[in-house]
Amino acid sequence: MKYILFDIDGTLIDSGGAGVRALNLAFEEMFSVSDAFKGISMAGKTDLQIVMEGLGLHRIESSNGIVHGFFDSYVAHLKDNIDPQKGHVKAGIREALHLLEEQQDFLLGLLTGNIKRGAMMKLGAYDLARYFNIGAFGDDDADRNKLLPIALDKLRKGRSVSVDYKDCVVIGDTPRDVECSKPYGAFAIAVATGPYSYDLLSETEADIVFHDLSDTDDFLHVLNNHMA
Repeated sequence: MKYILFDIDGTLIDSGGAGVRALNLAFEEMFSVSDAFKGISMAGKTDLQIVMEGLGLHRIESSNGIVHGFFDSYVAHLKDNIDPQKGHVKAGIREALHLLEEQQDFLLGLLTGNIKRGAMMKLGAYDLARYFNIGAFGDDDADRNKLLPIALDKLRKGRSVSVDYKDCVVIGDTPRDVECSKPYGAFAIAVATGPYSYDLLSETEADIVFHDLSDTDDFLHVLNNHMA
């Protein structure tokens, strides 16, 4: 059994900037600070990490339930801002998910920096949520490098399925997606469909780098043979 864990933004979809807009609008609503996350790099980070950096930048205490309240506001703004017409599903993703879902020796999951509510809202807008009902999210831990063990723990507790780290595949578009998988010996696939180029991703410890997943046969060949 192989556990295939996808990142969302830049890997499965481009939300047309809906997530960033929602973060900024939530911050402005709660703290009267506009464009609050300007200058904060978000690629590959968890939502929780990003919010904590934003609060620190503007010297706002994170106690007394502020973070939970912030995410409530964020989800409300995300609902208003996400528009499938302004974003798109990345090349080859629909075809790949359809074929992976049909194969009994593959399990689909998420390993994403998005909080769970935001993740499912984004995927739902592009009719991809139906492929994913388990995984690790940005509100499970601020540190992305701790999410893979969390994903396996949820799989074991939720479905009574145990998978070794070596049988996990983490697919993402940033060096952080690679970094969160390699300490555990998982197989890392990097795709140059986000902010990082093919050449830059090739300098990471990724086992395979794709320009995109438009060649579904090649992608499945890697999963079936390079991990055998």
